[in-house]
Amino acid sequence: MATETEVVAPVTNGGVQGCCKSGPGYATPLAAMSGPSENLIYVTAVYTGTGREKPDYLATVDVDPSSSTYSSVIHRLPMPFLGDELHHSGWNSCSSCHGDASADRRYLVLPSLVSGRIYAIDTKENPRAPSLYKYVDPKEIAEKTGLAYPHTAHCLASSEILVSCLGDEEGNAKGNGFLLLDSDFNIKNRWEKPGHSPLFGYDFWYQPRHKTMISTSWGAPKAFTKGFNLQDVADGLYGRHLHIYSWPGGEMKQLVDLGETGLLPLEIRFLHDPSKDTGYVGSALSSNMIRFFKNSDETWSHEVVISVKPLKVENWILPEMPGLITDFLISLDDKFIYFVNWLHGDIRQYNIEDPKNPVLTGQIWVGGLLQKGSPVKAVGEDGNTFQFDVPQIKGKTLRGGPQMIQLSLDGKRLYATNSLFSAWDRQFYPELMEKGSHIIQIDVDTEKGGLTINPNFFVDFGDEPDGPALAHEMRYPGGDCTSDIWI
Repeated sequence: MATETEVVAPVTNGGVQGCCKSGPGYATPLAAMSGPSENLIYVTAVYTGTGREKPDYLATVDVDPSSSTYSSVIHRLPMPFLGDELHHSGWNSCSSCHGDASADRRYLVLPSLVSGRIYAIDTKENPRAPSLYKYVDPKEIAEKTGLAYPHTAHCLASSEILVSCLGDEEGNAKGNGFLLLDSDFNIKNRWEKPGHSPLFGYDFWYQPRHKTMISTSWGAPKAFTKGFNLQDVADGLYGRHLHIYSWPGGEMKQLVDLGETGLLPLEIRFLHDPSKDTGYVGSALSSNMIRFFKNSDETWSHEVVISVKPLKVENWILPEMPGLITDFLISLDDKFIYFVNWLHGDIRQYNIEDPKNPVLTGQIWVGGLLQKGSPVKAVGEDGNTFQFDVPQIKGKTLRGGPQMIQLSLDGKRLYATNSLFSAWDRQFYPELMEKGSHIIQIDVDTEKGGLTINPNFFVDFGDEPDGPALAHEMRYPGGDCTSDIWI
């Protein structure tokens, strides 16, 4: 692996950022923080589930403040099929390949959560107007591996691509596991050893120096694709476990039951420093941030380090409303953690320089079911009701709740979309079907902490040419703190 001193100054070439003289990305997370500011963001945009018979697409958004098209969609790449439900995205190559001069961060990987297709998007030929390179057919995936419902894609140092899949073709969780693709997106096999599939699938992160990969648990596709039903949790159709795997061997070494404090553990991140043996997972339904860590005997344990208390509410489907932590990320210097409460409507910033004891340093309300003007009201301990002030941006009322987030390499700008998954959007925020998503940008105080809305940035997916669309995950051309892993 290259050392930090070997990194030459990152250059910007037509929007492809952060390339070094070695392989893609950066030698270390701290080196990445000195990379160029983002000019473009690629965003998955969804029509599946909205009632509009249009293909999902990849939107290119201009985020360069000096540009005449700043804060707008400048290109749309429609997929060739209907009904995909584009969701998360990853790269064919990232900082894990930095030591390989032959590796090239060229293809954005777009797994389709519902259709099962996995698209490879060429971003190198024209970064501002990406094109379709190829796609992996879901029937071939199912025939060769039994897998379906692909979700998270991560690049490996071997130039292979690993994709978590959440079930089988029938939507049963029992068929879930990990799909291994070669560097040209040909199907190789399942990654995990036979008999070592997780109970449920969702996200994963690997930390090679500790020879470990950990994956999380959402639920059975046949349950979550219909919307959220609390009875499905009681019926065992949603997860509460972490799966500890040997890396790169694919053998499940430990199954960690998070219990009632860890229902629906979704996103997972190790600290970026590859020497560290700790990280966090966000439990959506329990609304806890949980720290996991390695013990001296090589086993893994966990502890709740942040709890978002449910709020007593009026005029809602339940008497109490969880925050619903659906996404989080860690700054590249491992100083701050950011997470969203999709239902409550706030984004939080915590200092995690002491990983065991996060300290709240910033909080801002940017949507949610409890904003002023909503029929839903929170009830305080004194019995009085209250709601939260949510500012307008460019005269537009913020819709839905903060969902996917992305942080600039230097940690000073946080972007947020507001769509979770079309069936859940329709259930909890039906106005998104009529008015679409948006992207907002929040300025971050990286010294003392603090979050402030940028009043000049608002990308309204309600104004799209083919009608309002749902915006989900965001990626920078040069990689970011949720795509790149260091070895």
